[in-house]
Amino acid sequence: MSIKHPIISVTGSSGAGTSTVRHTFEQIFRREGIVHAEIEGDAFHRFDRAAMKEAQKQAESTGNRHFSHFGPEANLFAELESVFQTYGETGGGQTRNYIHNDEEAARFGVEPGCFTPWRDFPPGTDLLFYEGLHGAVVTDAVDIARHADLKIGVVPVLNLEWIQKIHRDKASRGYSTEAVTDTILRRMPDYVNYICPQFTHTDINFQRVPTVDTSNPFIARWIPTPDESLVVIRFKSPRGIDFSYLVSMIHDSFMSRANSIVIPGNKLDLAMQLILTPTIHRLIEMKKRAV
Repeated sequence: MSIKHPIISVTGSSGAGTSTVRHTFEQIFRREGIVHAEIEGDAFHRFDRAAMKEAQKQAESTGNRHFSHFGPEANLFAELESVFQTYGETGGGQTRNYIHNDEEAARFGVEPGCFTPWRDFPPGTDLLFYEGLHGAVVTDAVDIARHADLKIGVVPVLNLEWIQKIHRDKASRGYSTEAVTDTILRRMPDYVNYICPQFTHTDINFQRVPTVDTSNPFIARWIPTPDESLVVIRFKSPRGIDFSYLVSMIHDSFMSRANSIVIPGNKLDLAMQLILTPTIHRLIEMKKRAV
């Protein structure tokens, strides 16, 4: 953790909805005039698309059918921790982009499935913002969670997460349902060992729970809408959280536990604005006082 160079980490698995949370943070940054450096989690995958396919084939040839982007073998965990540590100490560091599609390829001038060159963070940023799979990973070799000043978990219930991933990968990446299902099955051990444990380290978790039937996510024709969902917001430490204010400001919300509030799904952005804006202000004020 760093007072002078704070780090915010949003973590969640593929299809969880971290990009939606990122957009809310970007709105806050823009409105409050906060200049941030940014890391997309995919930038710290170890392999580009072609190399990943080859690495997966090699793993399967040795009997490992669970080689995935969720695990340490396919990621640069040590390098990501090093960047977090460097930014916390100096406000500097490097990142890159992984190019998912033709639109991104046109913007960055790199073919889909490849990485851009590494580049330095811009100078003079107020904070570092990470969004991806591994923003709070702790293993025997690395402890990325200890470097982040604010850790946010995005955790839809599992069937909803799968529905969102299937629909996203089919619509934006051209995959079949069978291909996405194979990916889900292959990733499951790493999901259990490296994704789920992160949410014990996060400071705030946002978990979307559908109020419609999602019992078979592999045949679901639609993603449940925010109006068809609730969101459970869990605070690791309820100290300093004005729950009475939140319940009064968010219509139809209620406390489910001493550290948890349940809100209508269509009020997620409002809740995030109310919760995160003062938290970010505190980080920036601490930074200013330290400098």
